[in-house]
Amino acid sequence: MTIEPGEPWGTTVDRPDKLRYLVGDAVIASALRDGSAYPVAVAGGDLHRTIGGRNPVGREKVLKLPIDLLRVTLDDREPQHACAHVLIQLPTVRGGWWRGSVIMIMNAEFIGDWHVVARGHPNDGRAESCAWNADFGVRQRWGARRRLPGNQHVPHPQIETRSFRKRTWEFDRAMQISVDGARAASARRVEIIVEPDAATVYA
Repeated sequence: MTIEPGEPWGTTVDRPDKLRYLVGDAVIASALRDGSAYPVAVAGGDLHRTIGGRNPVGREKVLKLPIDLLRVTLDDREPQHACAHVLIQLPTVRGGWWRGSVIMIMNAEFIGDWHVVARGHPNDGRAESCAWNADFGVRQRWGARRRLPGNQHVPHPQIETRSFRKRTWEFDRAMQISVDGARAASARRVEIIVEPDAATVYA
């Protein structure tokens, strides 16, 4: 079951056999879906930072944590999964962060040094989206980027934040999609479904 507000999350267990210590959200998400029976310990990345940044290497006792995954479908391609975040923006040659819509879909709280959502939790059954409208100006974007490392969000009519379990975005031109920090593809349609309790990690 997904976590409820105020309830403890995870249990302390003996370190499982054949535990894999992995760094990087895309690597972790791939390992969680590779069909092997080998458990995954989160040792680095944005999911790792979100769950407290604890170093699991060498511990006899570790935390066993259920997490949600984001099922990501781009146009009519086969779905893939994210454990931390999905980023939608214009291709760099057309402006990237500085023009058009920018949408950050979060299962974690962080994208690198940026603290995007304070309430993001990887096991609450929801994702958080933070979207910059196409009319959000360059100066405002610069200010927003400068504030992100300290989670100093300032309400703005061109920034939309939402919680959701399933959501679809459609665009009139191809957008650049990154899944867990790895360039995925260009797409005009992006569907994201939260899969509650889809995986277990150790920390």
